[in-house]
Amino acid sequence: MLENIDLGKTISEEDFDSVNPELEARLARCQRAARELKIPVIILFDGWDAAGKGNAINALAQVLDPRGFKVRSFVRSTAVERMWPWMWRYWQVLPAAGGWAIFDRSWYDRALFDKVGNGKGASPPRAVEDIRDIEHHLVESGAVLIKFWLHIDKKEQRKRFRRLKENESTAWKVTPDSRRQNRHYEEWLAATDAMLEATSTATTPCTVVEATERRYVRFKVLETIVEAVEREIKRRRTIPALLCRPMPEPDAETLARKTLLDQVDLNRKLEAAEYRDRLGRLQARLFELEHELYVARVPAVIIYEGWDAGGKGGNIRRLTRALDPRGYEVVPVGPPTEEEKSRPYLWRFWRAVPKAGHIAIFDRSWYGRVLVERVEGYCSDHDWQRAYGEINEFERQLADFGAVIVKFWLHIDRAEQLRRFEARQGNPEKQWKITEEDWRNREKWDLYRVALDDMIAQTSTARAPWTIIEANDKLHARIKALQTVADSLGQRLRRQ
Repeated sequence: MLENIDLGKTISEEDFDSVNPELEARLARCQRAARELKIPVIILFDGWDAAGKGNAINALAQVLDPRGFKVRSFVRSTAVERMWPWMWRYWQVLPAAGGWAIFDRSWYDRALFDKVGNGKGASPPRAVEDIRDIEHHLVESGAVLIKFWLHIDKKEQRKRFRRLKENESTAWKVTPDSRRQNRHYEEWLAATDAMLEATSTATTPCTVVEATERRYVRFKVLETIVEAVEREIKRRRTIPALLCRPMPEPDAETLARKTLLDQVDLNRKLEAAEYRDRLGRLQARLFELEHELYVARVPAVIIYEGWDAGGKGGNIRRLTRALDPRGYEVVPVGPPTEEEKSRPYLWRFWRAVPKAGHIAIFDRSWYGRVLVERVEGYCSDHDWQRAYGEINEFERQLADFGAVIVKFWLHIDRAEQLRRFEARQGNPEKQWKITEEDWRNREKWDLYRVALDDMIAQTSTARAPWTIIEANDKLHARIKALQTVADSLGQRLRRQ
């Protein structure tokens, strides 16, 4: 791929002056239209050291309205950033709908440096998988993703290094890593070729820019961006938006089909004396495990989902009473805010991923997309259908980083839910827990039952299995959940 690139491409000053004004005008129009249509634009500039990424970004920034874009520079990850999965830092800076993000280096630089630069970090196969995943997620979420690789040969790179070192104000740019890249140019070339080929698709192509002449770089970069954004603007204006509609009533055959939850024995109970004894022992063990996690730098993600009034709050309280509050965070998940709705669906959950050695406890989670959003029609069919794959990839990346993932569904029957609803209504101290929405959701029990069966079937994986908690008896539910957490953390620590 790169070996066959003609690096002699140029554009004359006369030709450049004749096309550049219109190109810049089109780019300005693109930015305004993207803002109007709420299209996020993400532009990645990767390439050889000294290939001219900074010059290309400066040329782009001179044309765009500075109020509508942000430039993010990604140097080698810091010790703090390495406390999270390697894609975490890129998710933090994704633009809102209508905004532009320009990345000076990106996940490609990190993946290539891990492979060629020092042999540490994400293994190349997983890096490719992670890159494909985030790029697919961005495009499916409606972003325009434009990727550039600025290409020069070994001789040209060495010549530019000499020029940079001759000037005191630019000599710092030639680092030991830069010189090492030039010495091992052929190895980097082969790795880059393989990476670009593995991650360039019809929807996420990478544009190789012959970067020998600055005018030509500016022309090709602006032209590529304009054409890509104009295509998406045209598509948005001509293709109707996907409809969001409530889940249709299931047919009789679907309702009659037995599900995994129909096999759950909800008669399981625990006597109060045994509950108190086991609770104390489990909480003491969990306190020890939390500190062992911290020392081993193992993160943990614990997810509580369940029917309304299933007992999530009481269960979480018994868990957190065992823990040092400096080492965990409870993340309550409600309807997304306007800021969250303006970004890809998983953005808000990536922001809450715990760092190494810490615990995040989610009171509801990313599974809302395939449950409440599917049932109530808060997203399109396309959105919730692709969410299964996106969720599995998200959890796969957490597991690859070493995280323990524990997922609970707190299961009760309809009669028990009604009893708890009525008890809440009759107790002034608990009336705040019951809302009109809870009663409306209860009327859609059959819809949630179908959606729930699909969710468990599609997302219970070896690395992140679902644990069904028989929750008609709260004492049994609490002990089973705490025991499951303790067992999962202990197993992970024994593998250290």
